Amino acid sequence: MHFKIGKAYDEIVIGEVFGASMTITECHLVLGAGLFGDFNPLHVNEEFSRKSRFGARILHGPISGAMVSASIGNFFGEATIAYLEHNCRFIGPVKVGDTITTCWTITEKIDKPHLEGGIAVLNAKSSNQKGESVLIATGKMLLSNRTACTKSEGLND
Repeated sequence: MHFKIGKAYDEIVIGEVFGASMTITECHLVLGAGLFGDFNPLHVNEEFSRKSRFGARILHGPISGAMVSASIGNFFGEATIAYLEHNCRFIGPVKVGDTITTCWTITEKIDKPHLEGGIAVLNAKSSNQKGESVLIATGKMLLSNRTACTKSEGLND
């Protein structure tokens, strides 16, 4: 049995959109502080943050960047050879309780026949539940064609 997970290079089209949503919790802030060793009061001190321009604690930027890239892995799945490039620009605060929705758009395909696939060029925009933009991103994924994916051992039983 073959389990088709995600889209391969030869199955995607320019203009195709995909993404995901996630609600930010206290756990995201705590994990970010511990993972990065970044205990800036804007992330961990409610009283300090309440008096700041943000009015509440804000999520670490790298956590936001990681969250937007998660939908890429889920969309392409087994066709992924490498995540070549990821750039984020943080344009608004992300707070506990915010539901962040990210939409990626495939903007270009660069064929790489010698690799049995190609590069998907992507643009993303993330917004909170109020429709306010919080992040824009770009990325490049090196992907296999479907036939190259199924050559892997164990995928075609």
